[in-house]
Amino acid sequence: MLERIQETADFLKSKGVKAPDAGIVLGTGLGGLVSKIKILEEIDYSKIPNFPVSTVEGHEGKLIYGDFGNKKVVAMKGRFHFYEGYSVDQVVFPIRVMKYLGIKYLFLSNAAGGVNPDFIVGDIMIIQDHINFLPNPLIGPNNNQVGPRFPDMSEAYDKGLIAKAEEVSNELNIQVKKGIYLATSGPTFETPAEYKHFRIIGADAVGMSTVPEVIVARHMGIPCFAVSIISDLGVEGRIHYITHKMVTEAAAATESKMTSLMTVLINKI
Repeated sequence: MLERIQETADFLKSKGVKAPDAGIVLGTGLGGLVSKIKILEEIDYSKIPNFPVSTVEGHEGKLIYGDFGNKKVVAMKGRFHFYEGYSVDQVVFPIRVMKYLGIKYLFLSNAAGGVNPDFIVGDIMIIQDHINFLPNPLIGPNNNQVGPRFPDMSEAYDKGLIAKAEEVSNELNIQVKKGIYLATSGPTFETPAEYKHFRIIGADAVGMSTVPEVIVARHMGIPCFAVSIISDLGVEGRIHYITHKMVTEAAAATESKMTSLMTVLINKI
């Protein structure tokens, strides 16, 4: 594993991707944040050694490197998912590469279904914690050079970054919620009974990504901050027919607020 990580990191460094301050992962319908980056390098995933390729609409499949205000960032415009048929190790591989490129923080976004009855479509939820229904990406032999065999997850989402994000949201007059994100494999949207179950066990939103990436980042000691845009509702009496296109459109409608929040936050770290 370490050899593949190093090979990919060395390739990206040879293309000019050097010493990024932060890594960014952009989810469904949320690629517009890239417009705020002064792009220095843009590389298709298909041209990067050992990288999978995005197969989902709304995930363009490009690695972006550039200036984001006063920070250098490397951004994934589109992520990989377990439901695409990739192993969970392939899904999280880019996060490991980002670590070896030198990132100090990881910022993630996704579109999610809200199961908290106080949520509405378009809400921005800062993720405080998660519940994982996906395979754990750390299963298998552990390389102590990458991280410990049994990493602590008591603060999967950095409390300092969450506090700063709340300050930024107040400064920008952007209303945010906080909550627990539950990750499932997908690719089906949930049944009403599943939505009800997830709410009972403590979830506020449910999606098909992010958690494996965070687990691997914490395994390597990277502080994480993540937000969900609530793109549909899984609340009893408010559940309606949903498509991927509808999720993408709902996420895009709130994207500008998420972009403003992330822009200011990243430049404050």
